[in-house]
Amino acid sequence: MKLFSSATRQQNLQALRSNHYDLVIIGGGINGAGVARDAASRGMKVALVEASDFTSGTSSRSSKLVHGGIRYLENREFKLVFEALNERTKLFDLAPHLVHPLRFMVPIYESSRVGMFLMGLGMWLYDALSLFQTPEFHERLNANESLARMPVLKPDGLKGSYIYSDAYMDDDRLVLETLRAAQEDGAVSVHYTKAIDIKYDSQNQFQALKVQDQISGEEFFIHGKHLIGSVGPWTDVMGFELFKGWKKTLRTTKGIHLTLTKDRLPLQSAVVMAAEKGNRIVFGIPRHEMVIIGTTDTDFQGSPTNVDATLEDVNYLIDIVNQYFPGAKITQKDLVSSYAGVRPLIHDGSQSEGKTSREHSIWQDPRGITFVAGGKYTTYRLMAQQVVDKALQAFSVGEQVRFVNSNTNQPLNAYVEKHRYYDILNQVNQLATSFELDAQEVRWLTERYGAEVVPILERTSHLTSVWEKEAHQAIHYTMCNSIVDFMTRRVPLFLADPEHGVPYLENISRVFATELGWSEKQTQQQNQNYFDYIKKELHWKTQ
Repeated sequence: MKLFSSATRQQNLQALRSNHYDLVIIGGGINGAGVARDAASRGMKVALVEASDFTSGTSSRSSKLVHGGIRYLENREFKLVFEALNERTKLFDLAPHLVHPLRFMVPIYESSRVGMFLMGLGMWLYDALSLFQTPEFHERLNANESLARMPVLKPDGLKGSYIYSDAYMDDDRLVLETLRAAQEDGAVSVHYTKAIDIKYDSQNQFQALKVQDQISGEEFFIHGKHLIGSVGPWTDVMGFELFKGWKKTLRTTKGIHLTLTKDRLPLQSAVVMAAEKGNRIVFGIPRHEMVIIGTTDTDFQGSPTNVDATLEDVNYLIDIVNQYFPGAKITQKDLVSSYAGVRPLIHDGSQSEGKTSREHSIWQDPRGITFVAGGKYTTYRLMAQQVVDKALQAFSVGEQVRFVNSNTNQPLNAYVEKHRYYDILNQVNQLATSFELDAQEVRWLTERYGAEVVPILERTSHLTSVWEKEAHQAIHYTMCNSIVDFMTRRVPLFLADPEHGVPYLENISRVFATELGWSEKQTQQQNQNYFDYIKKELHWKTQ
């Protein structure tokens, strides 16, 4: 794999100044990354800029699920569910180290809006829409069987449950791996580079995007044939800043999540906690490193940059958890962390946020610009293909033929081909012995990187702890150049560690200082930035 580092960023900035691109993409979240990979796989020259860190917006603040959306059946969004389940099957093969099968339980109570019979029909439909390409088919359990499977579940009024399959993922790392895959095909991506203006030619067609390097302050133009706007919940913010006559497009809603340690809420599978009134559902999701509870769904006004979890949001989720698991007696003190994000839903006139469609929308400006917003994380690959197909309508017939073939059905990199991933998992103990490391740490790295764990261990043999090795990998292969970005989006220390990784901070920052040439003052400032981030994100803990 090519380096994807701070040095790469400098090289890419120079390339952006001097080349002419087929596509210039604004936005380094999952949709922008997907478009970059799809377009580059067709042989197009692709440039991508992101105003902040890659995946720093909604793409790292999701429920971290790859799923069809069981609740969308109630809204009769069958096409959306079908597409998502089909893409879920593909992602198991494309990124087996990032997308992991997970069983989900839906407990049914006497007070539940949907009874056992109707839920059973939904389960059969869910399996059928996946074309029965599911890790495991659904099961129906009676009350006693449900409690045997999930002992911490509330028994009062329980009629039974259904068990079905979906998956959980590492959302931020899926973006980064997709960008790396795009780079392998020739795409040029940079973060901390903000779009500030658009230049048109004499025919009023897109000619260049003016950007500002948020680190150096330098401004320059990126010249290209077509512009893609893929900034998620910032679509209207960008629209009003860059386009005259822009009309509001989105209905933005806020979703927050809470995290706990696995021993504090021991879930044997994920649990779908349906709010007994309304159509909001909340998941309890056990992952390998933590349990996630979420999400909320409330209308949000203002800049997505300022979204955060409030005490009201936190207490709402705690109340639902304690309704389903009263014996757990979860309080604010049990929570490790929280995170909040904004959904870029397309405004469709629905009266409630829960009824607003999760379908994506792709539309064009006749000046050589294509926009995409809305949609589900799970369908990002399909959405990207559709965006590039739409953009190509503005190209000549010859160019349309030349760039017609998308090739994103292949694994994100050769290290994670499915058979190689599982082969290397079986070699954890052998690797630990070879590199004189703890087997659990080697397993952690192997589950995250697949066969790439071998070159990682070779490159970082001079580093002793798993977090130092992760830091080295992040710096050189995910263009990570800050402590906040590392602790929050490259590894799950902020979310999963009860101390948010602070005990490891000195060793981690030493790796950054060595690799990036930081002074002692710069290192201290980076660490302070992380403490400030913790305080801001978890401000509700002091209320």
